[in-house]
Amino acid sequence: MVARVLGVLAVLAALSVPVQASPCGVPVGRVVTLKSTELDPDVFVWDAKQRVVDYAGGFWHDSRDVMQHTLLAKPGTRAVIVTCSAGIVHPKYAADARDAIGIKLTNGPNKGRYGWVTSDDIHQIVAGR
Repeated sequence: MVARVLGVLAVLAALSVPVQASPCGVPVGRVVTLKSTELDPDVFVWDAKQRVVDYAGGFWHDSRDVMQHTLLAKPGTRAVIVTCSAGIVHPKYAADARDAIGIKLTNGPNKGRYGWVTSDDIHQIVAGR
């Protein structure tokens, strides 16, 4: 009887421990380059985290709405990671969740601007390049 009670208490204790989200794939402060898919390598840099989440999930009003809330970054634009929300982006046509990445652009015409992209759009810089 005592063993059974202790076993139940152990299970309850294990279930009460909060589960933490897995960490993002890149640390804050990391310098990265931006590039989307080969078909269309320009990257939308969104003005709000929720907008990048909605857009990736297939929810947006119209193309005018997209253009009002994004900057267009050419492939190879450099950025520094300023924050990350792990696993909150659920692309409409993909099974796995992506991270929402807060960035600061460090070159190009929008240098110094902040925004949001998905983890699909960032690429770590290889040393020596």
